[in-house]
Amino acid sequence: MTIGERIFNIMEDRDMTQLEFSRLTGIAQSTISDWKRKRTNPASDKILIICEVLEISPNELLQGQQIKDAKDTDIDYMVVSEGTEAYKMLVGFEKLDRGSKDRLLGYLSALIKE
Repeated sequence: MTIGERIFNIMEDRDMTQLEFSRLTGIAQSTISDWKRKRTNPASDKILIICEVLEISPNELLQGQQIKDAKDTDIDYMVVSEGTEAYKMLVGFEKLDRGSKDRLLGYLSALIKE
């Protein structure tokens, strides 16, 4: 299955039209149509925005591997948009010294176990 075919399958599952997908990604509708008609794949510089709009990981899109429940899966990477709470937390975390990072990680661990 091509990446383009995966995109169309996910769009269909989510009842998303090509027009809506085009509007949300900023990718021309004619380009999206080409993926289906010519069985081509999107350009590599479009993968992250496609994943963001479809709310899937690059791994899911590129390899077809679905993550059923993120809580039960070890995540080895994430895409975080600038300006989000997660982004602010990561930036703040990187500014901490090692001891503060360890304390914060301990607190996080305790919160997850609750």
